[in-house]
Amino acid sequence: MSDQLVEREITARVDICLPDGRLNPEAVGWSRFPQHRSNLSGWGRNKRFEYWCIIAPDLIVSANISHHDYRANVSATAVDRETGAKAGKGANVWLPRANMLSDPTYGVSMRADAPGLTLRLEPNSAGTRLIAETADMRFDLQAHTPPGHESMGVLVPWSSSRFQYTRKDNCIPVEGLVETPGRQYRLSADTTLALYDHGRGRWPYHTRWNWGAGSGYCDGRQLGINIGGKWTDGTPSSENFVRIDGRVNKISEHLTWHYDPKDWLAPWRVTGARVDLTFTPNHHQLYLFDRWVIMARADHCFGHFNGTVVADDGTTVPVREIFGMIEEVERRW
Repeated sequence: MSDQLVEREITARVDICLPDGRLNPEAVGWSRFPQHRSNLSGWGRNKRFEYWCIIAPDLIVSANISHHDYRANVSATAVDRETGAKAGKGANVWLPRANMLSDPTYGVSMRADAPGLTLRLEPNSAGTRLIAETADMRFDLQAHTPPGHESMGVLVPWSSSRFQYTRKDNCIPVEGLVETPGRQYRLSADTTLALYDHGRGRWPYHTRWNWGAGSGYCDGRQLGINIGGKWTDGTPSSENFVRIDGRVNKISEHLTWHYDPKDWLAPWRVTGARVDLTFTPNHHQLYLFDRWVIMARADHCFGHFNGTVVADDGTTVPVREIFGMIEEVERRW
């Protein structure tokens, strides 16, 4: 059964940390526009990440910079949706420079370099430009987030010293060029939508989470889905929302997840008072980095969402064949 929550909407700028580095209680809540200022300090437990997943009719592009003080994971990939051919690269950077990731709302460019890989995220007046180059792939893409574009930011508190601010976004039009061996893909903003995950915080050493997200159109309406679980259990916060024609509808409840970790391609079901979704995967990929003390495992699937969600006004909205992703992740970091 789902767990109903009372979440406070934040409508003014707020620091996520107090001057002594502990959680600012006034930052606990959610927002539909970026309001949380990342003022993390110290070294060793800070987690900062920028993740983009760009879905075109024939291609899935990802760009990731995940900075954990002592290590950064950087990746840029492109996967052909018909053939499964993959290009690009991921790499770890040990003891990375501290200023690799800034706050995107300040308009400061972010860049990560690893052997054989360069990735740049450049905020601009239209949104964000994403540029990457590896030995077998290049892309130059523009993501469009115009003024008034709503996203969902939420501060999740585990304790005064462990907390996470995440901002999830979807239905972001993207255009540009992707080049892989023997082929060019020209992405159109009319048919290409991105998912975006921005995070700043201090996580516990051992963590597990579920995340699902998708963007698309159903019955002439634009729908964006964002659902999460495990990592928010026991807190007064959730990252759940559905975007309906550009408007964020916050779902203030912990959802119930049903899936088979022995068969990642079997259907997943996620339910709650306002959510009844089935995700049917058509592709699974495993990411595993295990050095005992430091471990990251992700079972990541692409596929389609079907079912229903309930809007803020009580209307039941059908969800049919919305393409997206879903995952289970475990980390010791």
